[in-house]
Amino acid sequence: MDLFSRSWAALRTAVAELPDEDFARPSGCAGWLVRDLVCHLVIDAQDVLITLATPTASAPTRDAVTYWEVSGTPPTGDDPLDALTVRLAAAYEEPWLLRFHLDDVGSAAGRAAGLADPAARVGTRDEVLTVGEYLTTYVLEWTLHHLDLIAHLPDAVEPPAEGLARSRALLEAIAGASFPASLPDRDALLIGTGRRAPTEAETAGLGDLAARLPLILG
Repeated sequence: MDLFSRSWAALRTAVAELPDEDFARPSGCAGWLVRDLVCHLVIDAQDVLITLATPTASAPTRDAVTYWEVSGTPPTGDDPLDALTVRLAAAYEEPWLLRFHLDDVGSAAGRAAGLADPAARVGTRDEVLTVGEYLTTYVLEWTLHHLDLIAHLPDAVEPPAEGLARSRALLEAIAGASFPASLPDRDALLIGTGRRAPTEAETAGLGDLAARLPLILG
């Protein structure tokens, strides 16, 4: 729960500190500008609020590892929902409107998460998770999107180190294999999810795992 809050606060702070001109720069998400990614974060925050307000007595069917649908095909940005996000982002027109909406909805999502019982069960995507496991999925989500946000912004602040480490551990559990210890957490996440290609030396270090990458999480 604390790591969810720290990861989310760091990401929202990074957005709040962006100069207006950075909203028109590319993000690390294929086909999305930074403004499109920020709009997606607003939708993510809404999803957190909706899910935390959807309790269930049913037994959990997924956890923070099995929650993810894994594909080997990177997104192109042409998916209808991705395209809708671009149109929604453009409708904001001014960066301050996006900042305001993310701060407004994002703060509410953070407060709701802090008040939630980690052992309670919630429904999302026709599955059931405990609140603790559900919020843990968002540690990975926030961390990857923080990396996406700053992909072309070299002076921006990195995600929290503990969020990078936890996200790496989750990705390794999803993969059923460990990345080389010589590979920093940030690079393991970028390479593991197809956000950058490995070098020849990194490919050699990955061994058999290299043939199974990238892991596209949905």
